[in-house]
Amino acid sequence: MAELATKQIAPQKSPTRDALHAASDTGLVNTFLTGDERAFQELVERYQVRLLNFIFRTIGDRERAEDLVQEVFIRVYRHIHRFDTTKKFSTWIYTIASNLAKNELRNRSRNPLVLFQAITGTRTEEERPLQFEDYTSRPDDLFQKRHLRSLVEETVAQLPEHHREVFVLREIEGKSYEEIAEITHCNLGTVKSRLNRARTAFAAIIEPWVD
Repeated sequence: MAELATKQIAPQKSPTRDALHAASDTGLVNTFLTGDERAFQELVERYQVRLLNFIFRTIGDRERAEDLVQEVFIRVYRHIHRFDTTKKFSTWIYTIASNLAKNELRNRSRNPLVLFQAITGTRTEEERPLQFEDYTSRPDDLFQKRHLRSLVEETVAQLPEHHREVFVLREIEGKSYEEIAEITHCNLGTVKSRLNRARTAFAAIIEPWVD
């Protein structure tokens, strides 16, 4: 009986580093809530670059974007116990990032730049998000891509904030329409309308440069 009791109260073995790396977002949240700080660090490593790119493309200031990413994780750390584990963690954390980026833009008097690669061909709505430069391409191909990107940046910098945001979420981050709607607090019709307007705005400039 004593041996059985010992087995019943024996602490669970902590997950290995490999196990944490392979765990789902929700699994990491649950592990962190049991007191394992490594799980939170895994979430940071999993999302920090993606969030930095998203915020940077939204506000156009890399140093400020780095500060806001830190603020995102501070808020996640403080409020992770409120996260509904029946929903996607990525949507929750992107919503926090989106709100911080919006607040940053409201506090500015200048137009932010949004840095992303141009669409280089016809795509259906459900195709993959934009891909960045392939450094195995020929030099002349890279030159054309960089030139296109420069043209797009100038156009997108003039887009209204709400058009720019949904474009980055869809075309760069690859979020579904449903996720974008939840992140931006808009209905699906509004999300699609804003995307179409954003695409139309820069397509006219890109078209002459596409073979």
